[in-house]
Amino acid sequence: MTKLIIQIPCFNEEECLADTLAELPRNLVGIDTIEWLVIDDGSTDNTVKVAKANGVDHVVSLPCNQGLAAAFRAGIEAGLAQGADIIVNTDADNQYHAGDIGKLVRPILDGSAEMVVGARPIGQTEHFSAAKKLLQGLGSAFIRRVSNTDIPDAPSGFRAFSRAAAKRINVFSDYTYTLETIIQAGLKNMAITWVPIRTNGPTRPSKLISSIPKYIRRSIGTAARIFVTYRPLQFFTFIGGMIFFAGFAIGARFLFYFLGGEGDGHIQSLILAGLLMGVGFQIGITGILADLISVNRKLIEKVDWNVQSLQFEHRDYDKNAAQGHDRGRFSVSNR
Repeated sequence: MTKLIIQIPCFNEEECLADTLAELPRNLVGIDTIEWLVIDDGSTDNTVKVAKANGVDHVVSLPCNQGLAAAFRAGIEAGLAQGADIIVNTDADNQYHAGDIGKLVRPILDGSAEMVVGARPIGQTEHFSAAKKLLQGLGSAFIRRVSNTDIPDAPSGFRAFSRAAAKRINVFSDYTYTLETIIQAGLKNMAITWVPIRTNGPTRPSKLISSIPKYIRRSIGTAARIFVTYRPLQFFTFIGGMIFFAGFAIGARFLFYFLGGEGDGHIQSLILAGLLMGVGFQIGITGILADLISVNRKLIEKVDWNVQSLQFEHRDYDKNAAQGHDRGRFSVSNR
């Protein structure tokens, strides 16, 4: 029995949500059960009423607006608790064509992937400006480089996770999950792939990208933070090595003049060389210490994975979660 849960993070989506839900499937080849889950991220409108009126099976309610990343995390946890074998994430504004969900989950059903990203036709999307298309391309290329994956549309929120992948993904960002999950999947050597998908016309302005420069800054910051978390030795040794060899080059220059009898006029170069080489060495040591910490983090993640397996692998999951009892961070109500 294969169970698919389609989750939709929502913040004040009463105007778009009904149309989005109307397009979601209830039957797919290879799937025995399909359920819908809405994450209400502290909405102040009638999002929850619209969700329940349109047949949503589960509603996760956050006590206040916590952002897209927190809503995504809560949905993944609730989906696992509800026994999902596959979790599909889509947006509430009906941006992604729900008819492609079957295509999105196919690599997981075939066993060829643990995570699948729906790649939009960015170049053919008319309502995207030339600047946005360029930034999307550059940003995705950067993420491909950092994560060692081939995902052409990194910011896409239309994606599917196997149960095992959902338990291994840890979202640290409080802004967005899209880039972070791809980088983690790549650096954790998870099987990740992409499929081309269709999109619908815009129904509202993006709530995530209110300012392109701000989005770029936060996205680069998120990518850098995750890369440092998972590859600290590589990151720090690269920076430390550049500084060290810059100092070494300046020191070699001083030595050249010194051997030529002109060292007295270049003592500043000797001081700078010593300073840079010392700083570079210290950064390298920091990389080694950070790498040791990273090993401990991986061990903790493994323990967390085992705990989640014990908690979620039973179909008779925690009845308190299923019946909507408040567990602190969020509550779950069922139809």
